[in-house]
Amino acid sequence: MSTARGARGAAPRHDDRRRSFPQVAPREAPDGRFAATWWGNAWVEALEDTALDPARLARGKAYAGRGHVDAITVTPGRVVAYVHGSRARPYRTEIRMRTLGDEGWERFLDEATARPEHIAALLDKDVPHALEAVTGLLPAPGDLVPDCSCPDDGYPCKHAAALCYQAARLLDEDPFVLFLMRGRGEQELLAELTRRNAARSAAETIAAAPLMPTVPARAVLDATERSGSPLPPPLPVPDRPGRPAVFPPDPDAPDPLALDLLAAEAAARAHVFLTTGHDPVASLTPWQDAVRLAAAHPGSGLTASTRALYRDLAYALDRTPTDLARAVAAWRQGGAAGLAVLEELWDPPAGPFDRARPALIAADFPAFRPWRNRLSTESLQLRLGRDGLWYGYESDAGREDWWPRGAPDADPVGALTDLLGR
Repeated sequence: MSTARGARGAAPRHDDRRRSFPQVAPREAPDGRFAATWWGNAWVEALEDTALDPARLARGKAYAGRGHVDAITVTPGRVVAYVHGSRARPYRTEIRMRTLGDEGWERFLDEATARPEHIAALLDKDVPHALEAVTGLLPAPGDLVPDCSCPDDGYPCKHAAALCYQAARLLDEDPFVLFLMRGRGEQELLAELTRRNAARSAAETIAAAPLMPTVPARAVLDATERSGSPLPPPLPVPDRPGRPAVFPPDPDAPDPLALDLLAAEAAARAHVFLTTGHDPVASLTPWQDAVRLAAAHPGSGLTASTRALYRDLAYALDRTPTDLARAVAAWRQGGAAGLAVLEELWDPPAGPFDRARPALIAADFPAFRPWRNRLSTESLQLRLGRDGLWYGYESDAGREDWWPRGAPDADPVGALTDLLGR
């Protein structure tokens, strides 16, 4: 797999659990409301029902209308942007909310796959009104928790209100942004919707189809050998790996999610080997392979299935689930090279590392302190990898609890800008 997302000339790695959007052009709906869809207006109503000061809301809406909200970054449970106010430097503003639990997602998926037109609507970036009944999907008054670096103690301040209004425009354009806010990325949801829809279609087909007569393969092979006819040529290699089978629910069977993961993994490795003659996993250590497996798991956040996978893989390698979660974040950031940056401390030669601090100072980031291959503040850190890329890390101030964040970049200022989401 690619190990250098953001490298010059390399295709970027995609992680739909973190999505960044450029400035959103404001547009009022035809009826004068700020959002154009019913779910976008549900978001706005949750904001307005929570606000303690209508005047701050009005100023926030004006800020949004005048383009004061910079690019918006959405991750599970959090929406972040820099919002311009009265001072030269913008304020860091975020909106936090609870993610939807496993039971809530089960209700959502059951409702979404109850009728074929529901799936068709979601694929067309529309949300059926039937999904409004899923508790916790749409925000209710008090669900949206604002936070801003400005001195205003309003709830919300005008900067947080502006971010909320612009976030409603994102929801209008793509309802999967709402699902990401609640904890799951688009790829995972589409994969699960596809799997459930295929399972239902297969069950309906099996129930309707008559039993077909079968012939043992050995009997066909014996007949071919007796007749002297040559065997047919091998089938061509397909363009992509096959999908694993749909495993029926069985309380005595192994975990179907684990089976699905391992079957998909085996299919992908076999396809690569058939097409290239090379197994990309063979050179990995058991720890690297465990991290790669966990990183490929489609869970968004620590759902029950993700926690079980992390627990079992970590136990098998005498590590903790937290160790594995941190390593997964590094792998998703930069593959094997990103994992090496997490685990390896080294002394870079003179050159790019020495030029990094002057570049950061010129970009108005003067507080970074150098040590080995790292540049650090109280809560931000840049690490230079042996691949020549800078990797962003973040920690709570005063704690040495660094976690990979953002995309690696050959430019330290670019890596820091991505880390800060601006």
